[in-house]
Amino acid sequence: MPWEWPVGALCAFCLALVTTPAGVSGAVLLLPVQLSVLRVSVEAATPTNLLFNVWATPGGLLRFWHERRLVGPLSGLLVAGTLPGVVAGAVIRVELLSGARAVTLMAAGVLLPLGLWLLLGAQRLPRERSEPSARARRSIWALALVVGTIGGIYGIGGGSLLAPILLAWGFSAYEVAPATLAATFLTSIGGIATFQLLQALHGGGTAPDWALGAWLGAGGFAGSYLGAQLQRHLPERTLRRLLGLIACTVAVRYLQSGLDDAHSRRPAHVTTG
Repeated sequence: MPWEWPVGALCAFCLALVTTPAGVSGAVLLLPVQLSVLRVSVEAATPTNLLFNVWATPGGLLRFWHERRLVGPLSGLLVAGTLPGVVAGAVIRVELLSGARAVTLMAAGVLLPLGLWLLLGAQRLPRERSEPSARARRSIWALALVVGTIGGIYGIGGGSLLAPILLAWGFSAYEVAPATLAATFLTSIGGIATFQLLQALHGGGTAPDWALGAWLGAGGFAGSYLGAQLQRHLPERTLRRLLGLIACTVAVRYLQSGLDDAHSRRPAHVTTG
C-alpha cells in the first residue's frame, strides 16, 4: 500500500472535521497537501479534489439530513448556479488556463477582507429575515454561478467562497452550512464528469487519481459527519469566527498560488534590442 493513501485519508479527516461546521468541504486546503505532500500532479490534483468532495461531503449531508436542515430554498438557488458554473470552470481549466492567476488573485481580494471581518468584527448575529425577494434570489444565483466557475477551475466546491459572502449577506451559519455543502456535492459530480469528457476529447492527465481520491474521500466522509454533528454544539459567533479564519487561510493560499504562477511564467532571460 502506498504511504500516500493513509496519510491522505488522515489529512482529509482533519480538514473536513474543522471546515464542515463552517459549510466548507476543505478541498481548497487539501489542494496544497496533494501537491506538496502526496505528490499528485498539478493536472490530476484539481479533479481529484472534486472526487474528494463527492465522497467526503455526503458525511456532513447525512448528518444535516437527520437533523432536518438539509433541504431549503437556499440550497436550490446555490445548486442552480454552481452546477453550470463548475462545467464552465472545468472547460476554462483545460482550454484557457493562462487566465487562472487573475481569477485566483481576485478571489483572494474578496475573501481576505470578508475573513477578517468575520474573524474580528462580525459580532452582531444575523436578524430574522423574511423570504428573499425575486431580485435577491437572482443575485444569489448569479453569485453561485461565478463561484461555481471558480470552483471548476480550481477543483473546489465553492463553499469557501460562498459561505463567508452569505454570512456577510445576513444568513445564519446554521442555514448556510447545509446549503453550501449540498452545492459542493452536486457541482463536484458535474465537474468530474466534465473533466472526464475533456480527457476523452483531448487526452492528457485531466482525470482524477481514483485510488488516492477514494482514501481522501473515506477520511473526509468521517470528518465531515463528525464536523456536522459538532456544529449544533457551537454558538453562531464561534462558527462565524471559524469561517473567518478559514476564509483568511484560503485567501493567503490563493495569493501564494497567484504569485507562484506569476513567478513561473516570468521569462528566464530578457533580450533587449
